[in-house]
Amino acid sequence: MAPLHNRVTRKVLKEKAMNDTRPRVTLSFYQYFEISDPQEFRDEWYNQLVKWDVFGRIYVAREGINAQVSCPQDQLDNLKQFMDRYPELINLRLNKAIEERTNSFYVLDIKVRDKIVADGIGDPHFTMNNKGRYVDAPSFNEMVKDPKTLVIDMRNHYEYEVGHFKNAIEIPSDTFREQLPMAVEMFEGEKERNIIMYCTGGIRCEKASAWMLHKGFKNVFHLEGGIIHYVNQTRELGLDNHFVGKNFVFDERLGERITNDILSSCHICGSPCDTHVNCVNSACHLLFIQCDSCKQKLEGCCSKECLSVMHLSEEEQKTIRKGTDKGRNIFNKSRRRKQTN
Repeated sequence: MAPLHNRVTRKVLKEKAMNDTRPRVTLSFYQYFEISDPQEFRDEWYNQLVKWDVFGRIYVAREGINAQVSCPQDQLDNLKQFMDRYPELINLRLNKAIEERTNSFYVLDIKVRDKIVADGIGDPHFTMNNKGRYVDAPSFNEMVKDPKTLVIDMRNHYEYEVGHFKNAIEIPSDTFREQLPMAVEMFEGEKERNIIMYCTGGIRCEKASAWMLHKGFKNVFHLEGGIIHYVNQTRELGLDNHFVGKNFVFDERLGERITNDILSSCHICGSPCDTHVNCVNSACHLLFIQCDSCKQKLEGCCSKECLSVMHLSEEEQKTIRKGTDKGRNIFNKSRRRKQTN
């Protein structure tokens, strides 16, 4: 059996992947179903996918699987046949990336988690067996003609900031676990109205729809396959597209251009921009929006403070990084720092 984890550094793996010129396709998929032994499931998937040079990020839990992968075109049939070994995954919808500019992943990470999407739900009576009704692109376009229909974005604030459906309501938060109780509170008086929930690929809005039904809401729907499937469907069927701006994605691309509308601004200077980057100072690694001018001025850093760190010796930088919290660091307007003044 092949090793069940990477044996070389990510830098080496990335260089190897960049030299692989085979055509690739970026896919996302998920399924809620009972996995009795997540670790065994995880190891089997790793052992198979690494043989086919499939890269990506996959979470496995007792409640199911959540995956975003980059698969060589010539191995796609192998991946599909492998998935079909599991009754719950037979003919599962694979969301193909809207925009395939560069490699989306360079390594394969498969991790066992408590949940495939962290939700903070501790209610023992909650179940995914009762969830909202699917709506596809044609149904979505028809339903939003009714001004009484509520369209709720179940993504994080930095995703909504760069692109969203017209008239969609934001649940302003950094995390999905914070959004679930906020959504119930925000729409407590709207339990009889039609509510359509959406997210990037469908996994969050599917769980959110089940939670809203659990909390007494009556007419809850969720967008099948999320934004990715919706946009692909509108293009295939020649339908009007109601999503504007850029679709944020959690891989190397950090975004897919849907329309030319720029909805957000550079977090440094305020000029129109919707390009997400990570601060090149690895002790910071802030996720933020930066225009080309500020990127050049600050050499890819988010602030003068980080720029000064980058000009220190490697030993001094290591000292600063020591003990640094490696959790996700996200720009939040309520915590705006002075960047260039």
